Amino acid sequence: MLQNRNVLARAKNGTGKTAAYIIPCLEKTDTTKNQIQVLVLIPTRELALQTSAIVKEIGKHMGINCMVTTGGTSLKDDIVRLYDSVHMVVATPGRILDLGSKNVADLSNCRTIIMDEADKLLSAEFQPVLEKIIDLCDNNHQICLFSATFPVTVKDFCQKFVPNPYSINLMEELTLRGITQFYAYVEERQKVHCLNTLFSKLEVNQSIIFCNSVNRVELLAKKVTELGYSCFYIHAKMQQANRNRVFHEFRNGGTRHLVTSDLFTRGIDIQSVNVVINFDFPKNAETYLHRIGRSGRFGHLGLAINLITYDDRHNLRRVKQDLGTEIRPIPAQIDRSLYVG
Repeated sequence: MLQNRNVLARAKNGTGKTAAYIIPCLEKTDTTKNQIQVLVLIPTRELALQTSAIVKEIGKHMGINCMVTTGGTSLKDDIVRLYDSVHMVVATPGRILDLGSKNVADLSNCRTIIMDEADKLLSAEFQPVLEKIIDLCDNNHQICLFSATFPVTVKDFCQKFVPNPYSINLMEELTLRGITQFYAYVEERQKVHCLNTLFSKLEVNQSIIFCNSVNRVELLAKKVTELGYSCFYIHAKMQQANRNRVFHEFRNGGTRHLVTSDLFTRGIDIQSVNVVINFDFPKNAETYLHRIGRSGRFGHLGLAINLITYDDRHNLRRVKQDLGTEIRPIPAQIDRSLYVG
């Protein structure tokens, strides 16, 4: 990155890739210039807030002004902040395109573009927006992509916009290390009872429970609370202020269990989570990998439990094949040494 090369880096969430791109970005930034020199693009608001906090912590003695801007916050406040000297911007794509296309954020001198969680950023929803953002930046720019998975969409984008990248792939060694995975065949109507049994038998520090829809997130959170367990929920249709509050309270240990949609699968760093439960099994290996990545971050041990209905059986087989991983039937007793440090 310091040599201004394009970079394609594949590494599991939680292995330090955020710091790996923040440190050279800070090193490259010239604080004598009142210009946006680095743009970090992030797919979700929560991850953008977390990333900007890391930038400010690492660069707190360097005089670098980092601004975070996301949808769901005041556009007027962003405009006011851009009157000051801003060297680095951490943003969700829609918001920075809005600011850039209105000439509020001048990206013409931005020569470093970071795309974190690139597989999500290059979905059909975001890709046209990204292409417009790139056009607003300095023609002599570098693009650095970071993600745990690189599907076809990322490869196609690289062929067009990221010539001759320096490739780094740490996934073969790190993908699911430290995470023990089990499945249990259940009928849909038995799932809540099964969850209650798991809570009573496992030593849960904190757990994240995934559902496949917003409605099911709210319904399950209500059921878990009725069972007598402390539980929050979070999903994309909540007001941003509420999402931020729930995220911070969970991270600070305000509750033991969090029910969520796939909003919460992108790089969010909560090291105390040692159990992940797929109440609803995901449709593909990519989503599965991001979900399970919550429980074994930074080398910590983790436990992943999948509740599998008859309709999920083909997806279970496909996930095991695609990831080359072992997901075993759940035993009557789970050895605590597998997930309790």
